[in-house]
Amino acid sequence: MTAPPRSLTEVDLGDLAVGCTILAGGGGGDPRVGLLMALHAVRERGPVSLAQLDDLDPDDLVVSVGMVGAPTVMAEKIPNGDEGSVVRRVIEQRLGTPLKAFLPLEMGGLNGVLPVAWAVNAGLPLIDGDLMGRAFPELQMCTPHLHGISASPAVVVDERSQAVQIEAADNIWLERLARGTVSLLGGCACAGLYPMTAETARLPTITGTISRAVEIGRAIRTSTTHPLLALDQEVGLYPIITGKVIDVTRRTADGFVRGHAVVEGTDHDKGRMVRIEFQNENLVVLEDGQERATVPDIITVLDRHTAHGIVTENLAYGMRVMVAAFASPEPWRTSAGLQVVGPRAFGYDVDYTRVEDTFARIS
Repeated sequence: MTAPPRSLTEVDLGDLAVGCTILAGGGGGDPRVGLLMALHAVRERGPVSLAQLDDLDPDDLVVSVGMVGAPTVMAEKIPNGDEGSVVRRVIEQRLGTPLKAFLPLEMGGLNGVLPVAWAVNAGLPLIDGDLMGRAFPELQMCTPHLHGISASPAVVVDERSQAVQIEAADNIWLERLARGTVSLLGGCACAGLYPMTAETARLPTITGTISRAVEIGRAIRTSTTHPLLALDQEVGLYPIITGKVIDVTRRTADGFVRGHAVVEGTDHDKGRMVRIEFQNENLVVLEDGQERATVPDIITVLDRHTAHGIVTENLAYGMRVMVAAFASPEPWRTSAGLQVVGPRAFGYDVDYTRVEDTFARIS
């Protein structure tokens, strides 16, 4: 692996957007708006500084940032780009100490790219890491929760720069209160949460994920073989089915987009059919009523020609795709992690089976 970049070029940002749609597992929102906002921010104010937690003093304050709500709403309810500055002001006033860096909430879709714009506009560095290593739909589904670290105090900011502070009894209540606030604000908003010192953040942070997403995007862009083979070399890809999307059902409610997609096999998978169920992110793949892959492993729908990830709100009839999975970050495969993000956390009465124990690699 190459050394992590200290700043991100415009080409890096494009690669980051591609990598994030793959790591997201279908969630995190379409990165196109976030990419445009990030490009505008770096052209106007200069490149984002990509930092490591070890670059900070142990007592320096960092806060995690990301969009919360239904990705379908984010397609039309556009952030203003300055939400990060509002988060910085509110958190600094609330805690009485200067904020030293932003940390992405998750490494998925829009939420992997938009923090670049927020960091640049707020005049802060961005930590090369995040709190999921992928995307999940709920706010307690973050690595600090596994270590008993509070998400409060938190702040929710909309595109009008309205800010609502939340001090919750625990992280489950924080999710409920923030989700209700986001619904009131129109279905999506920015959140700043899990304020931590750099020393505390070293424990839960999944490090190097921004660099990893850039490397994934770069590998696909520069591939001299099929892009899917290049992607396999980066993530270890386990194909489930290659085929055509023949049905998509989506509904937006309570700050989530829920639904399913059906993929009919083609070529060597002709005669097979799978159903993908999602709550913002892809949760499970069913074939003949049996679970074939589940969270926490990353289930991603890929354009079969470009290997670009397709987020759930963009799935459409007729798309030619490969449905594939790859291993989740290790914290989610532990017994504590599975209690929070395993299949039973989403209502599926089935034991988690690692994707590598079910499928063969693409190459």
